[in-house]
Amino acid sequence: MTDRREAGMSVRRAVLGEAHVDRAEAAKTALDAPFQDLITEGAWGTVWASDAIPLRERSMLTLALLAATGNFEEIPMHVRACARTGASKRDVMEAFQHVAIYAGVPRANHAIKLAKQVWAEEDA
Repeated sequence: MTDRREAGMSVRRAVLGEAHVDRAEAAKTALDAPFQDLITEGAWGTVWASDAIPLRERSMLTLALLAATGNFEEIPMHVRACARTGASKRDVMEAFQHVAIYAGVPRANHAIKLAKQVWAEEDA
């Protein structure tokens, strides 16, 4: 296992939670293993593992980018991760306000809807 992969798995588990990563690892097949290695080493082991930006801000950036680019399927997972990164509900809403101004109100509106669904599930 490479240092970058080890760092990636460590940060991935810290941000997404043990259960989420365990489920993803259990679902991994020989066909998608290279892709899983790519995101573990690249996204988690390089970008998320960097100490240049705190995890709170990284969460906010990630959520804004996901919403701005219309990658809504990843938003609930990253909203749930905010409990472990320190990004508050207000932080998330501030990020989505930036999305509204710079990428479009419909994308921000949909991202807010998804975040509110996650928060309602967490509060239930």
